Amino acid sequence: MASIKVVNLGGKEVGTFELDEIFAGEVNEALLWESVKHYRASLRQGTAATKNRKAVSGAGKKLWKQKGTGRARVGSIRTPLWRGGGTVHGPQPRSYEYQFPRKKLMGALRSAIASKINDGKLTIVENFDVVEAKTKVYREALNTLDAKKTALLVETSQQLNEKLYLGSRNLQGVELVLSSEVHPYDLLKYENAIFSKAAFETLTETLKKSVSKRQHAEKEAA
Repeated sequence: MASIKVVNLGGKEVGTFELDEIFAGEVNEALLWESVKHYRASLRQGTAATKNRKAVSGAGKKLWKQKGTGRARVGSIRTPLWRGGGTVHGPQPRSYEYQFPRKKLMGALRSAIASKINDGKLTIVENFDVVEAKTKVYREALNTLDAKKTALLVETSQQLNEKLYLGSRNLQGVELVLSSEVHPYDLLKYENAIFSKAAFETLTETLKKSVSKRQHAEKEAA
């Protein structure tokens, strides 16, 4: 299996990381599309609303008697047939979230990482440790790593420290996420993905377990 260089924040190679065979498969673009659609649906506020017949202002009294006036019969000034009346079947506040199987999410995450590796946009650093928690220090480090545009920084919860959080939070086009929370949408949104070695190892183990469970289930079904 292929390997990828492990570098420090200065861009110097300090080792190699053997990529698991799960990243050698084809990129499932359809699955990536599904995962992005699900993620964006969960971001929708769902606050669009119109007033129906019972919500618009106006009395419910019958305007004139049913027969004998020569006019069309009408029961209320709030009727949807009249201007200013209620809206029929208009949007109401709702949630756009829906269930997305974890197996599909793990498959999409594997495809997103494989895509970054194929494009040469995935970098593994030994760690994100710096002397000072300054934005300038991390900006210089990202420039050295050829991540001058947008970048996703991925770290484990065990190694996430205050220096990394404070130093990266004000960088434009840069987002810091935990390895347990990274989503395919994040990897597709940012041009470069920079993992700490520990974060990439943790995520690889999670994906391997997901693949082994799926293969076991397929064998039992067969």
